[in-house]
Amino acid sequence: MQIVLDCDPGHDDAFAILLAAASKEIELLGVTTVVGNSYLENTTNNARRILDLFDIDVPVFAGAAKPLIRNIVVAPNIHGQSGLDGAEIPPAKRKIEKMHAVDFIADMVEKYEGVVLVPTGPLTNIAIFLLKYPKLAHRVSKIVLMGGGIAFGNVTPVAEFNIFADPEAAKIVFRSGIPIVMAPLDLTHQVVATEAEASRLRTFGPKFEILADLLMFFKSTYKKIFNIDGAILHDPCTVMYLIHPEIFESKEYFVDVETKGELTYGQTVVDLWRTTGNQPNAEILLKVDRERFFEILFEKLRSLEGGR
Repeated sequence: MQIVLDCDPGHDDAFAILLAAASKEIELLGVTTVVGNSYLENTTNNARRILDLFDIDVPVFAGAAKPLIRNIVVAPNIHGQSGLDGAEIPPAKRKIEKMHAVDFIADMVEKYEGVVLVPTGPLTNIAIFLLKYPKLAHRVSKIVLMGGGIAFGNVTPVAEFNIFADPEAAKIVFRSGIPIVMAPLDLTHQVVATEAEASRLRTFGPKFEILADLLMFFKSTYKKIFNIDGAILHDPCTVMYLIHPEIFESKEYFVDVETKGELTYGQTVVDLWRTTGNQPNAEILLKVDRERFFEILFEKLRSLEGGR
């Protein structure tokens, strides 16, 4: 299975990158970056630092530095000023590829049949790809994204950060006709890493001490902002679904994105009772086996020791 991971690292994005790189079921063609948890310069640098930490030979391509229409939204209150605060991560050594992320996505979709796009940040790059290369959309196998929520948001009462950061892009993606798998907050809040998970990581070696420190910083901001006692690993849920879909429960629904509401801007509107008459356009992940999730995650991460 060939994937492009489009992300905005971000603590949980870092774990998604490493899980994808460690999973033999996946060929990680490249990592593309977007403004989101932090500014593009930071998210691109963070992707490089995480890959370099484990000597993972995967190219990094910088993408959109701003949303399609709205003003830039970042999250220093959650991820720190760098987007990846809380640990001493060595500086990046690898270069940033010259090609724009959107053009790289197009190249991969054209080259390989059935590429899976895995966006774990705002959907700006994916929307621009669809607008710039509409004839390639049918070649995308599916889009497995982290974003949105059914019952609640995390940046407004109803809007989740990734969608709120570029709702117009999200609307384009959900209306694209490409099969979509959505990991909403309702699902990701079941995957909470505690001090126990951090302590286990520390037993794996020095590089994993860094990952444990990242978890603990992430945990501290969630406690401060949301009074949640743990680090929620939103983004790895997308990759985990690709390699072990059997640990998830899901249902298909029609999803649209609110771009005009005064109180609901950025909300993913999920038609639970099929009142719109629209056919489902997304498979929404609803439940996950938390114990199995962490068993698999740690097994995969541990295999990265010494590089891949």
